[in-house]
Amino acid sequence: MTEKMERQKITFRPHFKTHQSAQVGSWFKNAGLRAITVSSVKMAEYFAGQGWKDITIAFPVNLREIQKINALAEKINLELVIADPGVPTKLNILLSKPVNIWIKADTGHHRSGIPVEETETYEKIIKEIDSLENLNLKGFLSHTGNTYQAGSVEEIEELHTDAVQKLKVLKNKYATLHPNLQISLGDTPSFASVKDLSGADEARPGNFVFFDLMQYHLGVCSLSQIAVAVACPVVSKKKKEKQIIVHGGAIHFSREFVLDNNQQKIYGRLVELKEKTWIDTGEENILIGLSQEHGTIQLNEEQFEKTNIGELVYILPVHSCLTANLMKEYLSLEGNKIDHMEGAF
Repeated sequence: MTEKMERQKITFRPHFKTHQSAQVGSWFKNAGLRAITVSSVKMAEYFAGQGWKDITIAFPVNLREIQKINALAEKINLELVIADPGVPTKLNILLSKPVNIWIKADTGHHRSGIPVEETETYEKIIKEIDSLENLNLKGFLSHTGNTYQAGSVEEIEELHTDAVQKLKVLKNKYATLHPNLQISLGDTPSFASVKDLSGADEARPGNFVFFDLMQYHLGVCSLSQIAVAVACPVVSKKKKEKQIIVHGGAIHFSREFVLDNNQQKIYGRLVELKEKTWIDTGEENILIGLSQEHGTIQLNEEQFEKTNIGELVYILPVHSCLTANLMKEYLSLEGNKIDHMEGAF
């Protein structure tokens, strides 16, 4: 991913909310990266404590955390996101020193941000920022999360291209007053699969560091590229149904799912651990049910017979970001513990 961004002359500011690990973060440092994205003030504090000096909190600014925001701004280059008019004025009063500001743009995901069609709102918020001494307008930031509902890689590319074009219209509209405005985008489906990313000035993907079943079903990665599996103990077997029950429920996997061709909800996929990798056991061996602690795995005859109570089974998660956050700990295939923001320290 680093090489891809370098070839296309795009600033790479990877999102660290997927792994939340100082040790995994050090791998990015080894690749020459010095700027990162996080999703909370707490995460910014954690990675600032690990020596990262250039951090964007890609979440609408929470004014109730201003003391922590000011403490961070004293130590690092801190970039914040604003999604509503009026917030810049309130933030300006509370800040102890200037920070860079991104305006959150909604290019079609409809989660947060200002719809790109609302030009009057952009006009208002830009004038507001320009009148304030503690805010430096950096550009327009968007998360093209609608790519996660795409039906093909071709549709992902169409959605990405549409988002870039919409943001370029905004960028060009204000280029006279702000010639250095930037466009920042950050979804893994686009940045992992689209070949020509021209138009984006900054890339913030995060999930690609592990990938997951959701990315696999989108056609973005292969099963062999999914780099995390959840180890779950088998606690019961149901012979008639050819199912096993594991200690691995919604509090471990979340309730994210993908659908197979028969509209069956899939919460994970069984793999076997072999030396330094895992091997797919087949598309019929899947995690089909979750309660709080329990997970129900449907198996074929062969897999059911060879799986015993008390053993560990390994499950590829649907959404590695949520699963890693819920589990809060990693173990490498070499048997080494890898830190997590809330797990190891």
